[in-house]
Amino acid sequence: MSGSSIGQIFKISTFGESHGKGIGVVIEGCPSGLEIDESFINSELARRRPGQSKITTQRKEVDKGTIYAGVFEGTSTGAPIMIFIENQDQRSKDYNHLKTTFRPSHSDFVYQEKYGIRDYKGGGRSSARETAARVAAGAIAKIILNQYKIVIRAFVSSVGLCSLSAEDKIDVTLIEQNIMRCPNRTKAKEMIEYLEKIKQQGNTTGGIIHCEILNTPIGLGAPVFDRLNADLAKAMMSINAAKGFQIGSGFEGTKMLGSAHNDLFYVENEKVKTKTNFSGGIQGGISNGMPIYFDVAFKPVSTIMQTQESINQKKESIDLIAKGRHDPCVVPRAVPIVEAMAALTIVDHLLRQRTTKNRPVL
Repeated sequence: MSGSSIGQIFKISTFGESHGKGIGVVIEGCPSGLEIDESFINSELARRRPGQSKITTQRKEVDKGTIYAGVFEGTSTGAPIMIFIENQDQRSKDYNHLKTTFRPSHSDFVYQEKYGIRDYKGGGRSSARETAARVAAGAIAKIILNQYKIVIRAFVSSVGLCSLSAEDKIDVTLIEQNIMRCPNRTKAKEMIEYLEKIKQQGNTTGGIIHCEILNTPIGLGAPVFDRLNADLAKAMMSINAAKGFQIGSGFEGTKMLGSAHNDLFYVENEKVKTKTNFSGGIQGGISNGMPIYFDVAFKPVSTIMQTQESINQKKESIDLIAKGRHDPCVVPRAVPIVEAMAALTIVDHLLRQRTTKNRPVL
């Protein structure tokens, strides 16, 4: 099965299944001499782990990453880094009813058709549990970005019909202060109450995560196929349940005139800036030094605790009642995943700059 790697210079490959012995990641291209803070890696994993609140799946996993290679006495050697995360709370029997049946809108059917075999216990590689490996790798990417004072922060801006509005005050210090990871107390409370009702109904809902990348240098990205925004889009759309990506003004920009949408240049303290930032910090596929911002839309979780029409492997119609432990909405736990994929993308482009005029110094 291909498709388990991403990146050109800073490249990661994830492995393992949701109900196997564990999951992990191999990171290639990490510069030597980098101080690796394992406690930071595990704090990032804790933000994504299941069972962290009443609005997430109640699967209990410690999600502690163990480094097996590439780090000597707390410092990266330049060799591939391998991190492993043990699975400890599998309930594989919860999925026995899926051995010959397919969940609507899940990967069950297409995996079976493409490979002729599938791991029906938790979905195998299609499970969102795979993203823990990305978060571990993303933590190392964040350690590199910290040297440049590049900051990545994401938060939940929408859950179902409950969304932040232009009038809602945003306080980023509140993001990790509530289980919704929403930067507004009142709206976070509304979102939590909304999700609790959805969960009681045995249903699920989608949501939107907003992400910002601050202090990005000018010059990341390249024309045509290596555009920074294109790589960010691929990274975000590789996340389970992601269904939409927009950067800068996005779809709202289609309603504007060019005279209003153009980001006009000016100089402040000898630095070139733009008066507006409808470009989202990227022009022509290359970062312009302004904040990069984008939104990622996530669909409702496919597995719901209600009877649904489906088919089995004999292509016979059946009534399916799903079992297991699942999130009513992925976005609260997907915030660190979005940040991790953004960090991996930015670091990869930073390291590609080594061969250009404006190469960074690690």
